[in-house]
Amino acid sequence: DILVRGIPRGGGGTGGTLARELDADFDVVLARKLRSPGHPELAIGAVAEGGHCHMDAAGCAVVAPSPAYVEEEKSGQMAEIARRQLLFRGDDEPQPAEGRTVIVTDDGVATGSTLIAALMAARARRPAWLVAAVPVSAPDSLADIAAHCDEVACLSSPEGFQAVGQFYRDFDQVGDDEAVDLFRRYRAAARA
Repeated sequence: DILVRGIPRGGGGTGGTLARELDADFDVVLARKLRSPGHPELAIGAVAEGGHCHMDAAGCAVVAPSPAYVEEEKSGQMAEIARRQLLFRGDDEPQPAEGRTVIVTDDGVATGSTLIAALMAARARRPAWLVAAVPVSAPDSLADIAAHCDEVACLSSPEGFQAVGQFYRDFDQVGDDEAVDLFRRYRAAARA
């Protein structure tokens, strides 16, 4: 009784493929990076549906964001999660997770903050077993991720990791429309 939950936007293809191969249910788990002040590409943490928040100690040490900034950024990202909730699920409730094996996936992991926040949201739904599954990860992030789940499955964690995109031939950004279509198609296929 497996439920695969992909983190949009990159987790759509990974999650949909896992769900298809495992003959599992498929759903989205919504999580957003908390951006550093003045350096929006640097994550200081992440927040997920249900308000679950993970702060990245290394990112926070670099920029030392004020508590007011962190609260403002969390509030803005939670508003975006609410928007995406409607976009990806509409009025549908999340797939039930209690007592099931739940696999949370994305297209890869750099700092791990977004995946950890998503795992925290998934854990709150009381699965019997919680798995983090990614094709590639920064080696340093795996231990942090492992502390938030029962099992980690990672195909590659190479030394010299700089960014998830370096391990893909084509790493163009997936737009909202494409991601929503992908999630809906995979979810419908999993239901069928």
